[in-house]
Amino acid sequence: MKKRIFDILVSAKDYISGQSLAEQLGVSRQAVWKEIKALRDSGFEISSVTNKGYRLVSMPSCLNGLAVSRYLDTAVIGKTLIVLDSVSSTNDYLKLLGTEGCENGTVVTAREQTKGKGRLGRSWASQKDENLAFSILLRPSISPREISSITPLAGLAVCRALRDFTGLDLKIKWPNDIILGKKKMVGILTEMAAEFDAVEYVITGIGVNVDQTTFPEEIAYKATSLLLETGRHYDKNRLLAGLLTRIEDTFTRSGLELTAEIISEYKKLCATIGRSVTFKKGTRNISGVAVDIDEQGALKVMLSDGSLRTVNAGEVTVQGIY
Repeated sequence: MKKRIFDILVSAKDYISGQSLAEQLGVSRQAVWKEIKALRDSGFEISSVTNKGYRLVSMPSCLNGLAVSRYLDTAVIGKTLIVLDSVSSTNDYLKLLGTEGCENGTVVTAREQTKGKGRLGRSWASQKDENLAFSILLRPSISPREISSITPLAGLAVCRALRDFTGLDLKIKWPNDIILGKKKMVGILTEMAAEFDAVEYVITGIGVNVDQTTFPEEIAYKATSLLLETGRHYDKNRLLAGLLTRIEDTFTRSGLELTAEIISEYKKLCATIGRSVTFKKGTRNISGVAVDIDEQGALKVMLSDGSLRTVNAGEVTVQGIY
């Protein structure tokens, strides 16, 4: 009933009486009042005037499922949206739901993530109401070897959405970091569950530094946030809805494949291309210049002898970035 009252208040052009709400919902005015109170307790500002009724004044500043739904424009991703107060890891939480059969497109987000994960086993710090951490579960009809396309597709979608949302000149550090200048703002981690040659589900976790102003000493030199770069506090509900909408659009448009059009878009935003890079091959560090992204999304590196090496995964250090 809370969502129905919210929908009515959103669409109402003026105050709407408690009696009218009760009649539309087929409940008592006391039941309406309880739901109004619950909405207020969760951060909605609702004005009430005697003999006029209720009017929605503003949305919550913290993450809220109803507020996200107000801005969401997707067919699948986020239609099942779970907003938690606190969680160890949105990826881990969604894995449990995945094994229990949750539907394709389920999204989990949290106001606080206590043990978030990055690539290569790193931790991802996310204090309460400072950042945006969310995970998306998909059940695509693809083989395990084809999921490598999902991370660059998500990276492209997030980068373009944030560029539009903020006006910042954000770029992609291959394969999955979104950066501004020399500093990281977004991390992306994709994990999967598969049996034989079929993918059961894929989970893409995305962390955006939104309002964070201080970072652990070991990453302070290479991390930044939307607040630090713009001086603005962004509406996380509107931001999450915009990101999910752009991700679904990119996934749908590409068919989860790295088409020539997608690769071209990715390369235009990739800050790694044209820079000196170092990567590991076994125990050796190999250096060269990143010159291209191939049709599988791998990085092509030209060595000093003119030969080309393909880097599919692993840590790549980029000169002038990190």
